[in-house]
Amino acid sequence: MKVIFIGDIVGSIGRDAVEKYLPRLKKKYQPDVVIANGENAAAGRGITYNIYQQLLQAGVDVITMGNHTWDNKDIFEFIDDADYLVRPANFSKDAPGKGVVQIEKGGVTLSVINLHGRVFLPPHDDPFAVADELVEEARKISPLIFVDFHAEVTSEKIALGWHLDGRVSALVGTHTHVQTADARIYPEGTAYITDVGMTGPYDEVLGMTKESVIYKFQTNMPSRFEVPKKGREVLSGFFVDIDNKTGKAKSCERIYINADYPFEA
Repeated sequence: MKVIFIGDIVGSIGRDAVEKYLPRLKKKYQPDVVIANGENAAAGRGITYNIYQQLLQAGVDVITMGNHTWDNKDIFEFIDDADYLVRPANFSKDAPGKGVVQIEKGGVTLSVINLHGRVFLPPHDDPFAVADELVEEARKISPLIFVDFHAEVTSEKIALGWHLDGRVSALVGTHTHVQTADARIYPEGTAYITDVGMTGPYDEVLGMTKESVIYKFQTNMPSRFEVPKKGREVLSGFFVDIDNKTGKAKSCERIYINADYPFEA
């Protein structure tokens, strides 16, 4: 099974980038499943039902979330009925939605798990313990398991990658919006990257207007961060080819598209 993961989609520029480049990426990589992190898809703050549907129509199969899951209150109206929307599994057990989904393509089932880090982010249940529990259950269905670990700290992501090596097909980090250059396959067969990066405004600061962020750093005064609606785009992603029998990664590759690194067919 071949999988493309698209990093944190930020605002309308990010959504437009998905619609622009995903057909070309599908032609190049021939993925069976496309996963995308959509927690910033609604102007940087959560996701709405219309945007959820828009991303599915654009060719995304599963949408993962993160610390901005509840920012847009529209999500409470549809998350329990959204079959392909995954919020962090280590949120409270009373939280709506689900932390893992299974998707079947060509007779092969892939489990997609979403987890949330605990360092420098709001506290949630232990992602290591929750991962152990969910992975054990998922492997009863299929050895093909893809994990989106939405976390701030590099060491926490790397540690979970080693912890799950050989038990999941891939673990990708999200949240920091900057793609890291450490894509690899761990010794026991788990594809890994510390952060996939962002899909959204290219000429701003982590997707937010640079003027507001610079003002905040210069003055330490309150500044409202906004996502621009126009500008050049970046698409950050990750490709992994998984062995259907063992669930181990055979190859992986970073995807990075912007004005300075144009798409190559």
